[in-house]
Amino acid sequence: MESLIAAVREQEETARFLAWPGDFDLDHGDHVEEVHLASGAALEGFAGDGAGGTYFFCGEGGEERPVLYADSEGGAAPVAIGLPELVRLLLVVPWWRDCQTLTSTESRELEAEYREDNPDLVARRDRAAAALGLSLPDQAEALVRLREVAIQLGEEFVLIFTPEGHSYEPLFTP
Repeated sequence: MESLIAAVREQEETARFLAWPGDFDLDHGDHVEEVHLASGAALEGFAGDGAGGTYFFCGEGGEERPVLYADSEGGAAPVAIGLPELVRLLLVVPWWRDCQTLTSTESRELEAEYREDNPDLVARRDRAAAALGLSLPDQAEALVRLREVAIQLGEEFVLIFTPEGHSYEPLFTP
């Protein structure tokens, strides 16, 4: 089976949607700081965003590994179990980083702002999902899952700023 990373790279329109509004770029997987997981598990940067944030695979394995997101301001959280779950989140709720309460109400308000600038947002999202063979959850389901992963796995995947030995702050609180 082909990797999802390879499939995204091959699907130009999908890669463009993930780049914006998803703010997810497979060509920027290097984090700006030296970091490691408190557990000592492997950490592999594989994508980034325009603000200096990085997506990391945690542990050993392939694209099924948990995904941790670290921003450039010292915040981090697990955001998905596996790349397919992350891509679904980015397709359905590309504004997740701005959705601090992780509620449907807040998400719908953010969606309205995004759709003002991108009236074809839903059509582009649906084409990207179809190109990758992914079924999509609704926004509420995606946000509930993000909260579950961030809160339940947050203590297991603590990111440490290596030079000073201090941990990143959780992006979401219970």
